[in-house]
Amino acid sequence: MDKILLVDDEIELANMIKEYLKNEGFEVLTKYTLADGKESFDNNSFSAVVLDINLPDGSGLDLCKYVRDKSDIPILMLSARSGDVDKIMGLGLGSDDYITKPFSASELSARIRAHINRYNRLSNNQNENKGIKRFKDLVIDEESYEVFYNNEKIELTAKEFQILNYLSSHPNRVYTKEQLFNHVWGFDYYGDMNTVTVHIRKIREKIEINSKKPRYIKTVWGVGYKFENPE
Repeated sequence: MDKILLVDDEIELANMIKEYLKNEGFEVLTKYTLADGKESFDNNSFSAVVLDINLPDGSGLDLCKYVRDKSDIPILMLSARSGDVDKIMGLGLGSDDYITKPFSASELSARIRAHINRYNRLSNNQNENKGIKRFKDLVIDEESYEVFYNNEKIELTAKEFQILNYLSSHPNRVYTKEQLFNHVWGFDYYGDMNTVTVHIRKIREKIEINSKKPRYIKTVWGVGYKFENPE
């Protein structure tokens, strides 16, 4: 049974969602604060997380980042605000979906199930391919730290490979420079965040036909970078 972490301070709404999802075959753990959400995530195993942006002790965006830094499971964000700023920020921090209140419980259930199924399929495919990812003309071997473009080996530094591998492991997901920096260099590393931009430029020069019009690593202005698999 898939276990869902639901974090929303609207107790009546949260309980309604919980009961509906339970009837749909999910196990649901409900929390109402940012702190309790973090604690529950750390002490349990979940198939997906559903969280509200507005929480009494902080922003759900912080919880989104906290979960994403530790896991690739689906994250669905809820909000009463339909502004693009919240939406972009949420997706930039690694959420997989964004639902504006009010919404139907049946729609939420369907989206949760779709994201879990997609996540499971991607996980199974990665296991079957033993760490080899293929994107049109680009092949990334996670085990050997090798990259091939048009069947020719591309020489990347360790940091360049880590950035490319991390982005390509989550296609279409937007990451900020800070997220990439923390993932590759570590939270305790002292350095200039702009080094991410420099490394992205060097990667593009090696794997793109035209580095000024990249097909794989796209810039999302004002947010960060994402990896796309070209048609």
